[in-house]
Amino acid sequence: MNITTDQATIEAVTLEATDPAATADFYAAAFGLGDKLRVRAAETPTTGFRGYLLSLVVSQPSTVDSLIGTALDGGATTLKPAKKSFWGYGGIVQAPDGAIWKIATSSKKDTGPATREVDDFVVLLGVDNVKATKQFYVDRGLAVAKSFGSKYVEFETPPSTVKLALYGRNAAAKDAGVPSEGSGSHRIVLGGNIGHFADLDGFAWEAASA
Repeated sequence: MNITTDQATIEAVTLEATDPAATADFYAAAFGLGDKLRVRAAETPTTGFRGYLLSLVVSQPSTVDSLIGTALDGGATTLKPAKKSFWGYGGIVQAPDGAIWKIATSSKKDTGPATREVDDFVVLLGVDNVKATKQFYVDRGLAVAKSFGSKYVEFETPPSTVKLALYGRNAAAKDAGVPSEGSGSHRIVLGGNIGHFADLDGFAWEAASA
C-alpha cells in the first residue's frame, strides 16, 4: 500500500504512562519539547526493553549535560553516563515512566554559552528486520535519507518535525545499555500524516491531531 503525501511527517510522539500528569510535568521540566511530546494515560502491561530510544540531538556537550541534569533532578536514572566517544559526546537516561532517552552531540567541545536548545528530536525504533521495516515505511510515503544495509535507516522529514530512524532491536538495546528482552505494550504512539496503523513490530501510528 503506497500512501501519497506532500511529505510524510511525525508531528508528535505520545507516551503512555500510568501517571500522565506527573509524567507530563517531568518532561516539561526536563526537556521542554512542547507539543512534540504528549502524554496520555495507559495501564497496558509492559516488561523489559520497549523496543525504542528517544534521542535529542544538540549542539554541544554543555547542552547535553544541562538536559541530562534536569532529567536526573526530576527522577530519571542513568543508564550510560555522559562522556566523549568517537562520535561526539552523549549519555543515556531512563525517565520515571520507563522511556529511554539518548541526549547527544557530534561536537566534543563547547563552542559558546550553554543552551537548552534541541536541534533534532529523533525516534529510534529497534526492529526485527531493518530492511523489511524500511520498505514498509517507504511504501507509506517516507523517503530514505540514510541507509546502512540491515543496520540503520534514517528517513527524510521536514525541518522542525520529529525524525524517524530504524535500528536492529539488539543494536538499539545495546546502545541503550539494557537487555534486549521485553514484551507487552511499546507505550508509544507516533502521530503523523501517513495514516492509522501498526508497523511490522507493532509500533502504532495515528493522526497527529488525535
